[in-house]
Amino acid sequence: MKLSALLERQFDLPSIPKVVALLLNELARAEIDLKKVTQLISTDPALTTRLLQLANSDFFQLSGKISSVSEALALLNLSQVAAMAQAAAAAASLKAVPGIQLQPFWDYSLDVARVSRSLAGLVRLNQQAAFTCGLIHAVGELAMHLAMPDMTAEISQEAPPLGMNRATVERKVLGYSYANVSAGYARMWQFPQPMVDALEHQYAPFENHVYEPLAGVIHLAAWRARGKEAKLTQRGLAVTFPGSVGVTLGLDIDMVLQQDPFDWMAYS
Repeated sequence: MKLSALLERQFDLPSIPKVVALLLNELARAEIDLKKVTQLISTDPALTTRLLQLANSDFFQLSGKISSVSEALALLNLSQVAAMAQAAAAAASLKAVPGIQLQPFWDYSLDVARVSRSLAGLVRLNQQAAFTCGLIHAVGELAMHLAMPDMTAEISQEAPPLGMNRATVERKVLGYSYANVSAGYARMWQFPQPMVDALEHQYAPFENHVYEPLAGVIHLAAWRARGKEAKLTQRGLAVTFPGSVGVTLGLDIDMVLQQDPFDWMAYS
């Protein structure tokens, strides 16, 4: 399937059932804790994507300016947020995605978001935008599995969905990867251009005409989280570290591994 044809497909991103339930419960309270609402939505790639899509719509005349959950919630009223959560709950029965184990995918996405936020702080980028980009950077993978399950199953025989070389194999087979799909939807949803560029170029951050440091941050964060999924040893991490990206951002492997540390020793 060509990228243009894939981006024309409509699909419902699956949300985390527990998060949706907790969010609806909080929104039903007499006194709603906005901090808790923000925290809940910020753990769910689908809810975050829906919220930013709404906030960046033409209706609010702020297209291309809203890059985080907190900014979106400051713009929307809570009835709109509740309607979004109820729609996510209604689609719960559709949560299965062929070839994707959703809980590991959600955990991985949140790992990338947290590391992206920390790395963005080191290089003085917008940490909220970095967190959002990290959280939604692989939603294109879900879209690909929903739209062409047979093809993605074939690709998964060579590289699992969260494998270190997944994007490389997708590009070899299809001519594009989940990064291009994520960026394509973000562009249609009128997300801020730096976020679109970061998603588009996360695979090879500085091999293009757009210098977007946020793409490098997402690249490094995804490398780290995928290294965790692959249970790489310290040597494995050292061998696979994308040094050219790190050098461009002024980050070495130790600086990256010190951010929101996982228990890497368990894999050594």
